[in-house]
Amino acid sequence: MIGYLKGKLLYSTAETAVIEVGGVGYEVYCSASAFSRMTPGGTAEVYTCLQFSDTNGLTLYGFSSIEEKNMFLKLISVSGVGPKMGIAVLSSMDSSAVAAAIATQDVKRLSSVKGLGKKTAERIILELREKVGAIAKTSPSLQGAAPSLIVEDGDEDAIVALQTLGFSRAESAKAVASARAKGASGIEDIIMQALKSL
Repeated sequence: MIGYLKGKLLYSTAETAVIEVGGVGYEVYCSASAFSRMTPGGTAEVYTCLQFSDTNGLTLYGFSSIEEKNMFLKLISVSGVGPKMGIAVLSSMDSSAVAAAIATQDVKRLSSVKGLGKKTAERIILELREKVGAIAKTSPSLQGAAPSLIVEDGDEDAIVALQTLGFSRAESAKAVASARAKGASGIEDIIMQALKSL
C-alpha cells in the first residue's frame, strides 16, 4: 500500500492533486488541510490511503497528518460512509473538531457537512464511540500511575476524542491532564492544548 508521498505538485483541481514522485504522477484526492500546504510547482507532502471500489478502481486519498489519516480510516469504517464522504467531513472541520463532535455526541455539527444527513451523523457517533470504548477497555490500566496521569471524570470525553485520533489511552490521559494544568477549559480547548503536547 502507498502510505506516504513527497514530490513536486504538478497541478491540482478542486478535488485532486497530481504529485510527481520519481517521474511518476500520482493523482490524490486531498483533504482541505492537505491542499492548504501545497503550492503549484512546490513540494507536496501527504500521508495517503489507497482504496478500491468496483466503480472507480484504485483511488489514493491524501492527508496532512497521520492523525487526519487515522480519523479518515475510522470514518470510512462506519456503514454508509464512503471515502469521498470521509474527505468531505475532514475538509469541513479538522480531525480534532471531528473527534470533539463524536465525543460530545454533537449530531448537529457533524450533520452540517454537505451530504451528511442526521442519521449518518448519529451512526458515526454510535459506531466510533463504541470502538473507542472497546480500545479503552483493553488498554493497560492507569491504576498506580503518577499523579500527572490522574484525570478528572469530566475529562473522559476529551480522552475518548484523542483516542479516536489514534493515540493510546495512556497518552491521551497524560495530555489531557497536562492541558488542564495549563488552564485549558471546555472540551475543544482541552483537546487543542492536549494535541500540542502529543
